[in-house]
Amino acid sequence: MNMAKLELIRGDITVLEIDALVNAANSGLLGGGGVDGAIHRAAGPELLAECVKIAGERRHIPGGPCPAGDAVITGAYRLKAKHVIHTVGPVWRGGGQGEPELLASCYRKSLLLAEEKGLGSVAFPNISTGVYGYPRDKAAALAVETVKKTLGETPGIKRVVFVCFDGENFRLYRNLLGLQAGQAF
Repeated sequence: MNMAKLELIRGDITVLEIDALVNAANSGLLGGGGVDGAIHRAAGPELLAECVKIAGERRHIPGGPCPAGDAVITGAYRLKAKHVIHTVGPVWRGGGQGEPELLASCYRKSLLLAEEKGLGSVAFPNISTGVYGYPRDKAAALAVETVKKTLGETPGIKRVVFVCFDGENFRLYRNLLGLQAGQAF
């Protein structure tokens, strides 16, 4: 059984020193708003150049170069992280269009990709909870459940960090992880 340490941080994912930070990307991989835009700005133009190259190589894939539920990896350039794993969460349409399966796939594929590349630590933002409209409580519960389940298949992953930019997501994750207010972790 993987004894990976689960951590929770409230702050800016772009400043973490970690093997891989996960980007809540769009299917075109060309940057955007929210965490995607923040990661692209912090990483510099080299990240966009690599994403454009990957998008060109994967242009034949239905749903875009990186369809919802899929993940690809790039360098991290000016970030303190070593790599960026780009994953595309689903747009919330009420929950009956496969959204839970697609969101779970984002977390699962990101961890499997990190394991495949020999990376030991991964940081996740709150995927799909911004403009994609996924309900934060449902997304947080699914993220924690999927990560815990997938860690059984990823023995090389020793540290997973959930990074929440806002207080609401932070409180949801804190409760799901069984942490007390003010508890050190």
